[in-house]
Amino acid sequence: MAKREKEPQFLDDLLDAEAEENAGFEEEIGSGEAEIDALRAERNEYKDRWMRALADAENSRKRADRDRREAENYGGSKLARDMLPVYDNMKRALDAATDDQRAAFGPLLEGIELTMRELLNIFAKHGITIIAPQVGDVFDPLHHQAMFEAPVPGTKAGDIVQIAAEGFMLHDRLLRPAQVGVSSMPSN
Repeated sequence: MAKREKEPQFLDDLLDAEAEENAGFEEEIGSGEAEIDALRAERNEYKDRWMRALADAENSRKRADRDRREAENYGGSKLARDMLPVYDNMKRALDAATDDQRAAFGPLLEGIELTMRELLNIFAKHGITIIAPQVGDVFDPLHHQAMFEAPVPGTKAGDIVQIAAEGFMLHDRLLRPAQVGVSSMPSN
């Protein structure tokens, strides 16, 4: 009987030893899962950072492309604006020439006309277009600058009655508004 009493003790010891051994594995498994979770969190953080860096790089590329296009199209706007008085003066010279002066100074005026044509070709090449309103057109504050208002019979309020200077656009931007006189004739 004494032998039988020792057997359960032996089994208990064996089970305890096995439980201790398994506890070590459970601790290893538990710490392994925690390590895997930590690695997953770290991977997700790196992936998030990478995605943000990728988006930032794409945004920078788009911004650089836009800046390059704007520099191409509008980089010379200061020079173009400085050239407008040259156009104005040549136009005034040609408009002021009388028939007698054209007969006497024909080659000189022809040279001015050729220079004016070349200037207009250069303007067109670089996207500069003329805003040339006509008397009777409706005043557009986006393209015209009112130099004066006057009640002119036979017109409606807001009609252009005089053109002082032509305006210019650089691609889709206003370089200089056309300078005009506008009717302020009250409606009856």
